[in-house]
Amino acid sequence: MRKPNLLFLMCDQLSAYALYNSACFTPNIDKLRGRSVTFDKAYTVNAVCSPARASLMTGLLPHNHGVLWVTHNADEDQGCLREEHPHFAQILKDSGYITGYFGKWHVEKSKMPKRFGWQYTTEDFFKEGIDLPYKAPEDSFIVKKTLREPEGYDKNRLFYGVRACGDQGMKMYNPVICGERFLESRRSEDPPWVCMVSTQEPHDPFVCTKEYFERYNVNDIELHPSCFDTLENQPYLYKKAGRAWANLTLFEKKEAAACYYAIITQIDKLFGRLIDKLDEIGQRENTIIILTADHGELLGAKGLYSKNISASELIYNIPLIISAPGCCSNAISHAKLTLADVCQTLLDLCGMPLIETGDSRSGKIVLENPRKYDKEFDCCYAEYYGGRIMLTQRIIWKGSYKYVFNGFDKDELYDLEKDPYELKNCIDDPSYGEVLKQMVSILWQKLRETKDKSLLESDYPILRLAPYGPEI
Repeated sequence: MRKPNLLFLMCDQLSAYALYNSACFTPNIDKLRGRSVTFDKAYTVNAVCSPARASLMTGLLPHNHGVLWVTHNADEDQGCLREEHPHFAQILKDSGYITGYFGKWHVEKSKMPKRFGWQYTTEDFFKEGIDLPYKAPEDSFIVKKTLREPEGYDKNRLFYGVRACGDQGMKMYNPVICGERFLESRRSEDPPWVCMVSTQEPHDPFVCTKEYFERYNVNDIELHPSCFDTLENQPYLYKKAGRAWANLTLFEKKEAAACYYAIITQIDKLFGRLIDKLDEIGQRENTIIILTADHGELLGAKGLYSKNISASELIYNIPLIISAPGCCSNAISHAKLTLADVCQTLLDLCGMPLIETGDSRSGKIVLENPRKYDKEFDCCYAEYYGGRIMLTQRIIWKGSYKYVFNGFDKDELYDLEKDPYELKNCIDDPSYGEVLKQMVSILWQKLRETKDKSLLESDYPILRLAPYGPEI
């Protein structure tokens, strides 16, 4: 039996909320969902690009693959990928797959995907000269909003904007065109191939084009309910981090959201081109299509934007849409899969042996029967080590509950069934005392399973910061 191809569509900072619950216009993605299983409880393992992407490639959690922060903001000896671990592209390449990676990398410091099993990259399909996309000139902005607070920071930090330019003025254009050309080169049915297209958008600053911005009425945009959260009983760090956006007007918050949605609509159009190309080359029926993101976007939740600080669902709950030959279509699963699980799932779907680790598992059986295995995939875990400023968070989801260990700040406990927008932190509510104890116990169990020594071996008295210890 011929092995399936794989078209992997990857975004940076795309939240599940934007695709599933907002007014964002995504006709091509909606059409793809009609032929796919949508995992509405999928989670990233980390709130920033590099650790999350390295987990996708290796099936390992950040504390095991070594990339704890974004690679370009760490010293040379920090945030380094441990290269002794196998990568899913290398496994597929070694088994006969042709592999192509186009777009944002941010997995490790060398910026050389070919070292990790990717045979073709951007330079192989996008030549300089007439092929090079133009960059929109600075004076093409017709809307431009910068951040000015707190005092003493850069007053020209771009937050969002609208430009009078076409698709070629956006960074997403280049990798999509490369992906199209790679697919064109794969018209032959053999050998099987993997094409990964990774856009930098909709990462902030939220700069969109006039064409897509005009599809949204700013005044009609509905903000996420937690945008108006007073942060009562929340970690103090969230209030401190929100100073940069504290003076935004309601209209500016809506305008920022409109720009974010407009970018996603443009991504939808370009991803639609890639899916249409599959039909054109006659490869659709034997191709796995997956759409996901490294992490989400706060978009004003708890008064914050971007990602990093905050364990909000808007950051950690990521889109995960998988269309695979022989699997269910037009289905929704509540199974909790992580970005590390995606690595194992794709290997399994392609008939490859799984990576030996306790950090991740394959979700193939869920794709075959999306609702049957919800209880078996009812728990997942994430970890965060800070971006440029180190801090510690561990997050555990179990059933409808979510516990956040915040290290040196107030912990969080949410009942997501009753409180999907995380407006009530139940950490000090005595009626949730037994739930808290159970969630902390599950957290320690996960730390043991994944050999997270940084917390397991922190028995020094002043570092006993969890509500209960590992022997609970």
